[in-house]
Amino acid sequence: MKKILILGGANLHCKLVRAAKEMGLYTVVTDYLVDSPAKKIADESWMLNVMDVDAIVQRCREEGIDAVLSTHLDPCQRPYYEICHKLGVPCYIDTWDQVFSLTDKNAFKAACIRNGVDIIPTYQETEADAIEYPVLVKPAHSRGSRGQTVCESALALDEALRKAKKESDDGIAIIEKYMGNKGDFSMTYIFVDGKPCLTRTSDRYLGSLALGLEKVGIGTVSPSHYTQMYIDNVEPRILKMLSDLHIKNGPVFMQGFVDGETVRFYDPGYRFPGSEFDEMYAKHTGIDLIKMMIEFAMTGNMNSRYHSLYDGMVKMDGNAAIVLFPVIRDGKIARVDGLDAISRLKGVYGYTTRHKVGEDVPFTKDVNQRFGEIDIICDSFTELKATLHEVFRLLHVIDSEGLDMLHGNIDVEAIKAPAASRRAENREEMRNGRCGN
Repeated sequence: MKKILILGGANLHCKLVRAAKEMGLYTVVTDYLVDSPAKKIADESWMLNVMDVDAIVQRCREEGIDAVLSTHLDPCQRPYYEICHKLGVPCYIDTWDQVFSLTDKNAFKAACIRNGVDIIPTYQETEADAIEYPVLVKPAHSRGSRGQTVCESALALDEALRKAKKESDDGIAIIEKYMGNKGDFSMTYIFVDGKPCLTRTSDRYLGSLALGLEKVGIGTVSPSHYTQMYIDNVEPRILKMLSDLHIKNGPVFMQGFVDGETVRFYDPGYRFPGSEFDEMYAKHTGIDLIKMMIEFAMTGNMNSRYHSLYDGMVKMDGNAAIVLFPVIRDGKIARVDGLDAISRLKGVYGYTTRHKVGEDVPFTKDVNQRFGEIDIICDSFTELKATLHEVFRLLHVIDSEGLDMLHGNIDVEAIKAPAASRRAENREEMRNGRCGN
């Protein structure tokens, strides 16, 4: 039986394990944690930090590992590149410049500038007098929303810089114009032999600034309200930049703020976004991007599954989806109500929880406030909103004093449907056109 090593054992990696097993592979998961979720369902697990490249390479050689894969977390992407190239196994990242430009925020900004892609205005620490507040201070290289602070005045800047540098892997902080009042847009491409296919666009909804949750994503809705604007005004420059980086295979993900008729990008990834959307989408449509990536890891190509991609798939044939992150305040969780009933709602494809009964949750104002993730896909935005109202009617996270901990969740009626696109009679025509042709 062929063996595949998956770097990282978070909830996000469970779908890699499940898909690989369905494809008849022996699965191995490695990270530095004893009880990682993906380790619990893998055939084998190793206690090796993904950053320990040489030790992992040696163990792979000893154990006869045939393939290595990482697809969802930035900290794993550089080790993934190094491990694959040292072992001589297929890697969808071809060069260090690619992975560096799509994991380091400063390098990403430089690539954007070279290719005319709009970015958020930034400031240097030495330009304190020229800074226009509010600004967002964040780590140059981190994950989630850790180390980020919105500064309304110069009084808070020094402490924000200290916190961001502490959370940054390279000790560097970035100061940029705060864009929290703008629409937060993201998109994902899958590249196959140099041909890009736009597979997903999303609107990311953030928590309330008044509640201190402005840096926490509380829901990601697809397709984005801004899809057509992005395709018309921005996509040519993005594809030029990715061509300049010689991207040939794999997923590329970017986030930005909508500013008029453009998008100002701030975060890249040579990976899929960190959610369960791709597994939900595979169940709903039969288009399995995860298995495409596993096939590439094993063979160096994904052509046998490429036929499932089609022009216009980003518009989801009129369907609407959300990756919902219910958020909670601080407190000790005494019980959770409603999850079983929610799992039976039409369109709900599953859920995961981040916190357990008996856990004392602090108010850290970052991704730790997410109680979990609920994945929903419906026939229309009207149906999606109705389902969300039912989810919030059913879900309750009760603390030790009998009070509900749900706190500052998404405004369902504020969710925007995308601008009008092709009619239903054109859907079959769109499905018959392969991406990249």
